[in-house]
Amino acid sequence: MKSLLRLLLKSQHQRNRSGPAQTEKGMTLVELLVGAIMAFLILTPMLGFVVDMLNTDRREQVKSNTEQDIQAAVDFISQDLSQAIYIYDGKGINDIKDQLPAKGDATKTPILVFWKRQQIKNSVPINSTIATPKTCDDDPNDTTKCNDTYVLSLVAYYQFKDNEPTWCQPSGGNCPTRIARYEIRDGVRNPYATDPNNPYYNVSDTNPDTQQPDPAFYKDFDFTKPTENVTLAAGLINPKSGATKPEVLVNYIDDSTVPLAGTQCQTALGNPSDPKDTTKSLDESTLKVTDTDGRNSFYACVDTARNVARVTIRGNSLRRLQPNNANYDANKSAYFPTASVQVQGLGAVGK
Repeated sequence: MKSLLRLLLKSQHQRNRSGPAQTEKGMTLVELLVGAIMAFLILTPMLGFVVDMLNTDRREQVKSNTEQDIQAAVDFISQDLSQAIYIYDGKGINDIKDQLPAKGDATKTPILVFWKRQQIKNSVPINSTIATPKTCDDDPNDTTKCNDTYVLSLVAYYQFKDNEPTWCQPSGGNCPTRIARYEIRDGVRNPYATDPNNPYYNVSDTNPDTQQPDPAFYKDFDFTKPTENVTLAAGLINPKSGATKPEVLVNYIDDSTVPLAGTQCQTALGNPSDPKDTTKSLDESTLKVTDTDGRNSFYACVDTARNVARVTIRGNSLRRLQPNNANYDANKSAYFPTASVQVQGLGAVGK
């Protein structure tokens, strides 16, 4: 026991006599510099890779969004066009251009114009003893008092080209074009009216869905003369008129000039013959409706006789990313998604 105690005291005494313990050395400036250089060489390529991945993801997302927008626009036009009873071809639109919305505005070009019928349910009294259409609203489920009816609508799809900041982002460079839709609808007519100059119910006797038409609608329109009395010009230039208020369908339509060689419309429509001379084919210029600047990013091929139209839209997803150098390039066709649809109107004049 004494020996063990003596040994412990001796060991403690020797430690106390020894000098202070040496401290560990830190990193020198050279070592820090070498480490920073190595980190830079490793992290810089990794950072570039991450940035490239983010840019690629953004480009892919923009392409996907543009494709979806273009397809949605084509689907909407297809559904709308399926109700057409008369579609104007290139010559027809040229004949009525002064009677269409936005007349005289070089930044707005009519591409697809047609008439369709719309059903207005439970809107006309079954006989003259029932006073007004408001009676139909008293009990909408009571079909013993009122019948359904149809009204005519003139629908016009335009290509807009202007520098409106709302539709031109990012700003600068050539702005993309957009597609807008006008609709001028007739009102519900009174089948029991005795005054030919006043074929509609009084506004006070109707609900908003069956009121008299916008002033732009011409009540004397006759399908046997489809280029006459189409609309009232006075109504089209009235700022308070609903006819002058377009609904934008889709933006970022390509503004590039892309010539279309050949006879796309004649081929797409099966080389239709002239109704007045079946030995001759209809001209490409008659069938095709496009802008006058050669963009061809929104155009229609129309065979009026068969009530058939083929619509093509080309978008520009590159313009969503950059204001400059966003013109069409065949090598970058993925950034310019194109969609087409061919539709035959289910209706017809007099049916």
